[in-house]
Amino acid sequence: MNIYPAIDLRGGKVVRLREGDPLQQTIFSNDPLAAAQRWIDQGARWIHMVNLDGAFDQANENLRILEAVAMLDVNVQFAGGLRDMESVRSARDAGANRIFIGTMAATNPASASLVLECFGSDVVGVALDARDGKVTTHGWTAATSLTPVELGKKYRALGARHALFTDVARDGGLSGVNVADTVALAQATGLQVIASGGVRDLSDILKLARSKAVAGAIIGMALYQRRFTLADALKAAKGG
Repeated sequence: MNIYPAIDLRGGKVVRLREGDPLQQTIFSNDPLAAAQRWIDQGARWIHMVNLDGAFDQANENLRILEAVAMLDVNVQFAGGLRDMESVRSARDAGANRIFIGTMAATNPASASLVLECFGSDVVGVALDARDGKVTTHGWTAATSLTPVELGKKYRALGARHALFTDVARDGGLSGVNVADTVALAQATGLQVIASGGVRDLSDILKLARSKAVAGAIIGMALYQRRFTLADALKAAKGG
């Protein structure tokens, strides 16, 4: 199981939002590149970057930050505000190894299918962010009638391999990851599901790893608050 330290970008800074609320923001670094290098030095093979400005439809220079991080010795996942072919292509050109589409997948399946076909299932995955069991879009501000399993099955049939599942109500709150729904989603869809939202301590990582059903976990607040080290998380991801 892979571990993905999170670098959420807003206004050029590394931040964490509680439940995706821009009014509940904590700034952890003014230097995203230094933050990425810190995680690389501690053993990260992947970095998960989120363009929060893009998710909120705000102008930003976060592709430049992506480009700089991608030049380091690490793989980069990128998400946030990728709602058409052009934005996905720009993220790919900037160096993203894997790109997650969420709003486009839920609201514009024709375009999402074309993006998946164009870039392939190793590069493009689907973000199945949910609140109260329903997929959310547009920076988690709008709800749909779809469940993560329904949307996940649809894109698995279209050839998708990777999925990101965020329990929005837990994100940034250190309340514990939603292990049950994450495992159920992976088992129901056959997707390689990465868990996100609410990781509190190493027991969350151990539960996900020992399920043998989850492909990875994104960790943000718990790492930035030094609740455990990245080295310990990487060890727990192996079930130890």
